[in-house]
Amino acid sequence: MLIAITLAASAVAAYGILVGALYTHQRQLLYKPDTSHPDPVRAGVPEVAVLSVPTSDGLALRAWYLPPAALDGFTALFLHGNAGHIGHRASRARALHALGWGVLMLEYRGYGDNPGSPTEAGLITDARAGLSALRAKGVRADRTLLWGESLGTSLAVWLGAENDVAAVLLEHPFTSVTEAAQGQYPYVPVRWLLKDRFDSLSRIPFVKAPILIMQGARDRLVPPEMGRALAAAAGGPVELWVAPEAGHDDLGPFGGTEQAAAFVARHTH
Repeated sequence: MLIAITLAASAVAAYGILVGALYTHQRQLLYKPDTSHPDPVRAGVPEVAVLSVPTSDGLALRAWYLPPAALDGFTALFLHGNAGHIGHRASRARALHALGWGVLMLEYRGYGDNPGSPTEAGLITDARAGLSALRAKGVRADRTLLWGESLGTSLAVWLGAENDVAAVLLEHPFTSVTEAAQGQYPYVPVRWLLKDRFDSLSRIPFVKAPILIMQGARDRLVPPEMGRALAAAAGGPVELWVAPEAGHDDLGPFGGTEQAAAFVARHTH
């Protein structure tokens, strides 16, 4: 009996240590920035203009900018996913620019040798700064597209709920980091512990612009049913496009860019 009690106590103590470590280091587990300098030439986009984007809390963030082909063309604020930095998305900038769109690829705090450390509140502040940078360049609300990739989809939803824009394009969106993390750590009370929740499901009803949700049916990181839940909760016009053979990071080769272009053409003037 004593041995059983001792083993149980040891198991409880070990579980407590594990949960405590997950709580203490959760932001290191959540965010995966590449802190090296993103070089446009090395990335294959030497033509981008490198901007310094000021945030409301005093940081200066690097961003890459390509203007639209036409003076009144669309410009996408591209909010990238969790890992890496904007240099790893250079092909995305080229693909969107090939549509005639302008592109502003914002780099977050703590990513790509930017100052600061990533948090949910900090990344929301950064996204707002990126939108302000487009406004400063004269991009009107009805010419502004919000393109979010994975973690960036939550930022796009947040901005879309606060601002009038032409369209919101969501690539691999999740309902919340809480739900996604609970799936990864089913044995941990994530709902009680998580600091940065990125709850898109509660925000998407307030987005009035047309929304395109793009997902891969073979996505093992963000379950496709999360996209369906977001589509059901959307407050404005919404379309769901699922690429049957795509996973989490490969919608482009399966036609994601073309789907987004067609969506924008259908829903804007």
